[in-house]
Amino acid sequence: MRARDMAMMNMNDRGFSLIEVMLAMVILAFAVVGVMGMHQWGEQGMQYGANGTRALAMAESRLEAKRAMPWEALLRDDLDADGIAEVTMQDDGEGADERAGDGIYTASSEAGGIRLVWTVQPDRPGTLRDAGSAVLLVHASFPSGQDRRRDVSLGTMRANPNYAGSR
Repeated sequence: MRARDMAMMNMNDRGFSLIEVMLAMVILAFAVVGVMGMHQWGEQGMQYGANGTRALAMAESRLEAKRAMPWEALLRDDLDADGIAEVTMQDDGEGADERAGDGIYTASSEAGGIRLVWTVQPDRPGTLRDAGSAVLLVHASFPSGQDRRRDVSLGTMRANPNYAGSR
């Protein structure tokens, strides 16, 4: 009986066969490839999220700059904060302005793949000085994947502090 028990013990203690080890390696390889794919997918999602956050911050910054400036300077923009206006908003139908003479003054800029377009629309036709208020809109367009872009839009209304006319 002792010899038989030894034979059974030796059979049970032999370990894994080569096929079992190879199958385990294939399963492990597929698991590693899956984890790497998920990591890449998550990394891209974080990149797109960062672009969206940056676009939103740029749009908020442009809108706040418009809200903080004097009414008379509403159509001029100092993009690099050096005290000199680099952009004068136009209503001429060129560049980002869709239609000439529609009363919507438009300007745009692009930085880091994010395109900002901002508009000032007085509440009545004529000069901005004669308007009682104006609608300020900022649109930011940013890349989100291959050949896809997403948009963020912000807006507010601003009153002319010097307006004394009738509605």
